[in-house]
Amino acid sequence: MAEESSREKGEAMFAKVYGGAVQLAPPEARDDYVNDVVDHLFGKVWPRSALPIRDRRLVIIGIAIAQGEDPIIEIQLRSALANGELSPQDIRDILTMMPYYVGYPRAGRLQGIVRRILDDAPPAAE
Repeated sequence: MAEESSREKGEAMFAKVYGGAVQLAPPEARDDYVNDVVDHLFGKVWPRSALPIRDRRLVIIGIAIAQGEDPIIEIQLRSALANGELSPQDIRDILTMMPYYVGYPRAGRLQGIVRRILDDAPPAAE
């Protein structure tokens, strides 16, 4: 019973965090790894009350930028923009700050991601 509760809670939090930008595979297509991520990360860690989703996302964005994980950066920035957690100006400010902490080569790649995301954003997002 507890597993179902964690699973349902995890599925709901996953949908809230990614707002449709990333789709969770249907239950029959998930392996143990994905189920563990859903149950634990999204069912128990993301819902904790100490940090709101926006703050957790900023932590992940910073880590992903530092590690050069471009797909994760793009997913997180797109989701944050779609969910109204970050504005286009917030995203530009992240780009402006990053070269000083992660170096210009990684920030240069981030610039390409930011351009793609903001070019795809609806005009109302500005």
